[in-house]
Amino acid sequence: MLPTLESLSAALGGLAGRRVLLRADFNVPLGDDGRIADDFRIKAALPTIGWLVAQGAEVVACSHLGRPEGKPDSRYSLAPVRARLGEFAPGVELLENLRFDAGETGNDDRLAQRLVDGCHGYVNDAFGASHRSHASIVGPPRYVPSAAGRLLAKEAEVLLGLRAKPKRPFVAVLGGAKVSDKLGVIDALLKTADEVLVGGGMCFTFLAALGHPVGGSLLQGDQIEACGRLLQSGAPIRLPSDITALAPGERVVQAGVELHPDWRGLDIGPGTAAEFGDLIATAGTVLWNGPMGLFEDPRFAAGTKAVAQALAASRAFTVVGGGDSAAAVRQFGLDREMDHVSTGGGASLELIEQGDLPGLRALRESAGTGGEDRDG
Repeated sequence: MLPTLESLSAALGGLAGRRVLLRADFNVPLGDDGRIADDFRIKAALPTIGWLVAQGAEVVACSHLGRPEGKPDSRYSLAPVRARLGEFAPGVELLENLRFDAGETGNDDRLAQRLVDGCHGYVNDAFGASHRSHASIVGPPRYVPSAAGRLLAKEAEVLLGLRAKPKRPFVAVLGGAKVSDKLGVIDALLKTADEVLVGGGMCFTFLAALGHPVGGSLLQGDQIEACGRLLQSGAPIRLPSDITALAPGERVVQAGVELHPDWRGLDIGPGTAAEFGDLIATAGTVLWNGPMGLFEDPRFAAGTKAVAQALAASRAFTVVGGGDSAAAVRQFGLDREMDHVSTGGGASLELIEQGDLPGLRALRESAGTGGEDRDG
């Protein structure tokens, strides 16, 4: 069980006047002008920040942004994030990009110690980074009483619930580009899911495993055998029955699952969208991770939008597993219709697959709520 904010407060004899290091995930998308394109992740941390501030804590937040390769890079400065955070939570300090120091991704214990120097407690609310054994994630709990923030605790509760006792039927919808990124989670989901619906670029490796020509579609040849074994096992995997493809001359064509050599599949077809929608409509729980096609292009957004609309209309408990799926439901204006939209794509998949994350483990094993108090 993860230590809570309340248990952290109890361990410290209250938070009034206490300095708390908050690891948040403010890895927000920035436009070409350097402005924040989507502040969803900043807003997601506000319940934790608000609670800490209300208890009288002095909150010092830290986060990464992008991949600056261990050295300062003005393109990845947290200055715009600091400005936006100041609008939502005046008085909360935000350190500069953690990844400006190579010790962050290198899990350097010296960086962890510097981060907690002068702090009385630590709160991890960065679910999207908690699958990484980075200094700011796994280091601080070794030195100060620690706890899970509201966001992190909710993510763990919802996603681990999918592994334990989902309301049935449990339907998992998986998409995205690479099947190699999803085989582990497919194996895990097949232990609990009643149906696994596969779309996106990853479906073509499965279709190839059944002997279907996939034209110029995305294909991972080294994964065909693994996909074939899964299909031959009798696993409840549903593949597309039709495809929306791009033909020479920028022609958009509708096809079955036998694609011309010059065609490139870029979305599930309307028939598949309807079939997937029918299965979602009868579900008790739905997990969706990965778009059904190249939804950024309006010509190939219909499949992803249909799945999003089916989840929104469903009476099931609906979970969107972060990443591009979360971006899609926000693009279609349907994010408020979902029961839970995860802030971490890779982290959500790893938690479902493994049942734990380095960041969660560090909190459970920390000096945590039983650690010694620190002065100053």
